[in-house]
Amino acid sequence: MGAYLRRMRMETTRTEIDAPDAAARAAAVADAYQAETDDLAGERMVLNMGPSHPATHGVLRLVLELDGEAIVKADTDVGYLHRGDEKIAENMHYNQFVPYTDRLDYLAPLANNVAYACAVEKLMGWTLPPRGQALRVLCCELARISAHMLGVGVCAMDVGAMTVFLYTFTEREKIYNLCEQLTGARFTTSYTRVGGQLRDMPPGFEESVRTFLSECEVTIGEISKLLDKNRIFIDRMCDIGVITRDSAVAWGLTGPNLRASGVPRDLRKDSPYLGYERYEFDVPVAEEGDCYARYLVRMEEMRQSLRICRQVLDTMPPGPVNLADSKSMLPDKERVLMSMEELIHHFIVSTQGIDAPAGEVYFAAENPKGELGFYIHSKGGGVPHRLKIRSPSFCNLSIVPRLLPGHMVSDIPAILGSLDFVMGECDR
Repeated sequence: MGAYLRRMRMETTRTEIDAPDAAARAAAVADAYQAETDDLAGERMVLNMGPSHPATHGVLRLVLELDGEAIVKADTDVGYLHRGDEKIAENMHYNQFVPYTDRLDYLAPLANNVAYACAVEKLMGWTLPPRGQALRVLCCELARISAHMLGVGVCAMDVGAMTVFLYTFTEREKIYNLCEQLTGARFTTSYTRVGGQLRDMPPGFEESVRTFLSECEVTIGEISKLLDKNRIFIDRMCDIGVITRDSAVAWGLTGPNLRASGVPRDLRKDSPYLGYERYEFDVPVAEEGDCYARYLVRMEEMRQSLRICRQVLDTMPPGPVNLADSKSMLPDKERVLMSMEELIHHFIVSTQGIDAPAGEVYFAAENPKGELGFYIHSKGGGVPHRLKIRSPSFCNLSIVPRLLPGHMVSDIPAILGSLDFVMGECDR
C-alpha cells in the first residue's frame, strides 16, 4: 500500500510541481522577498486566529506571531467548550455515559460508542457474540468513511476546491440515512450499549448499505479525479506542513497523520479487536509526511473501509448481538412485563448500574482521527472511580506550535485541514 501511494505521488508531483522552471521561479521569488525584507526593521505582529474562524474547524484559538506574512511563532489555545466529560463520567453509571461519547469526535459517534463500550467490557471480562462484534465493525467503518469524507471535503474547500465539498457531503448524508435506519438517530446515535447494541439490523438495512458502498466507491473515484492532479490543490498541499517520521512519533501522533509520515501503525492490525483479524484490508502508508500525503492516506483508507464493510456483510454470522442472561444486563422487555423477578432485575440494573469489579483497564480503538483510548479505574460498583480519555485530536494538535513556524499565513488552512482534528475531543 505504501508503494501504491508513493507511485501515485511520484506520478503527480513530477509532472506538476517538480519541473525545473517552476523550481527556478520559486527560488527567484524567495530570493527577491528575502532581499526586500532584509533592509526592513519592523516590529512583529501578534494575531489571533479563532476561536470563531472557519479554517480552525471548531473553537480553536491560534495566537500567531508574524513577520509580515511569515509565521514566527504559534500557540494553540483550547478550552472554549468547557464540558468536563471525564468528571461527568465519574458521577454516572457506565451505560449512562454512552451519550457523552457521541460528543467527543462528533463526526464519528458510532465509533466513539464502540471504543468506550469495549473498554468497560474489558473491565467486566465480557466477550461479545460474533454477530455483535461484526455489527460493531460495520458501524466503525461507516463512521470512518463519514469522518474522512468531511475531512477531505472541508480541507479541499479550505484551499479552494468547493466542488469536492459538495460531493463529500452528499455521501455523508447517505450515511446519516443509514444511521437513522439502524439507530433511530442521524447524528448523536447513542447506539452501543455496554454488552451489546441497542438493537439488531432492521429489515432492508443490508441492502441499503450495499447500495451505499457501490455509490460511494464511484464518488471516491470522482474526488480523486478532481484533486489528485489538480495544479492548485497540489501547489497548496505538497511540501507544506511536513512532519517527519521521528517528529510524528515524538509528538504522539496517531491515525492517518502518523501513517502519512511513514509509520504503519494501525490498532486494527497491531492489536486486533472485534474480530478485525478476520478481515482482509491494507494499511495505507506514505513517506512524505506533508499535507498531500495525509490527503492520499485518507482517500485510500476510505477505499479500504468499503472493502471491510463488504466482507462484514458477506460473512455476517447469525445469532444475538448482545450478551445473553447476564445479571448486569437489562432483561428483555417482554420478560420484564411478564415476570416479577425480571422486573426486579430490571429495576436493580437501571438504578445501580453494572456491578463492575475493582481494577484498572485501558482500551484503545483505531478511530478516524487516531487512537481513542479509555482508561478506567474501578473500585467496584456501577460508577467508575476515575475515567480518563486519550483523545487523538488533542494529541495531534500538540504538534501545531512546532509545525506552523516557517510557513505563510495562507498555509494555515491547508495544514489544519490536513490534520483533521475535532475540538470536541480536545475540550473533554
